Amino acid sequence: MKNFLFLTVFLLSLNSFAQKNCEYSQEVNDSLGSYKSTKEYVIYEQNFAGNSDRIYFSLEKTDGLPLLSVQFINKNNNFVKALCLDKNSKIYFQLNSGKIITLISIDKEDCGTMVLDEKKNNTRIQNGFFMFMKGSFEDLKSSPINFMRIKFVSENKDYVISKNLQSEIDNNLYEPENYFINYLKCIE
Repeated sequence: MKNFLFLTVFLLSLNSFAQKNCEYSQEVNDSLGSYKSTKEYVIYEQNFAGNSDRIYFSLEKTDGLPLLSVQFINKNNNFVKALCLDKNSKIYFQLNSGKIITLISIDKEDCGTMVLDEKKNNTRIQNGFFMFMKGSFEDLKSSPINFMRIKFVSENKDYVISKNLQSEIDNNLYEPENYFINYLKCIE
């Protein structure tokens, strides 16, 4: 009986330290090709004086091509400045190991869409899609990210990536620095 109890506790503890399970928002295989996308994950969130900035990541794989989908949501009482992405845009990740990983924007220009929310705040929603460079998967899977720089058309924006993030929107706990370690396996 003691052995059974020990084995049960041991197996449960192994499960709690395992990598995250893959959860897909979409997964399609048909005659036109294949597509899958992981659920959106909060990477960055800042709320101050009625203004908020949020960045969500999801990983996509379209006919064998892995992509990072990035969604920016900016809310402001006043006008929200457009930060456009184009074919020259890039995302740079600094890893805890010291390496810098670059992802390249696909050839699509996007300056976002402005909408008014229920409280009459201006909200800009923008999406970008970035390709992984050859050989970057192994580095991203082995070391946490601590810093992100996004090269927009007109400027660069820097974001410190936190170890843990308690979202004010959905009250869930996220681990942004380990995003790639936990989820890149979902599109390999």
